Amino acid sequence: MKAQIQTEIKQLSDKLDALNHKEPELLASGDSEKLAELLKEKDKLQAEIERLRAVREETLSKEAKNLTKSPFSRAITKKEQANMGALKKSVRGLIVVHPMTALGREMGLKEMTGFAREKF
Repeated sequence: MKAQIQTEIKQLSDKLDALNHKEPELLASGDSEKLAELLKEKDKLQAEIERLRAVREETLSKEAKNLTKSPFSRAITKKEQANMGALKKSVRGLIVVHPMTALGREMGLKEMTGFAREKF
């Protein structure tokens, strides 16, 4: 679902960019009807993009809350990062969050962190 929202935001942003490139041509030609239609379409696209971004933020917030409720979390060491497959096999239900992902930025992480139900 997150990827679907992200691709939809990208498509709408591309359409908005295309409309922004058409606007100077319409201003130069003086066609007020087409310009008004273009501006109305731009407003619709901007509103939809904002709505989708809010949905994405809400989804991330829910996921962040669920992860912070995990009974155990700690930073993943460089050695563990090198052999992530073995770590995930040894700890069932381990969720690793990187600080550069959207979720990691929202949670304010400074280093790669693992969340699990049991101590690891």
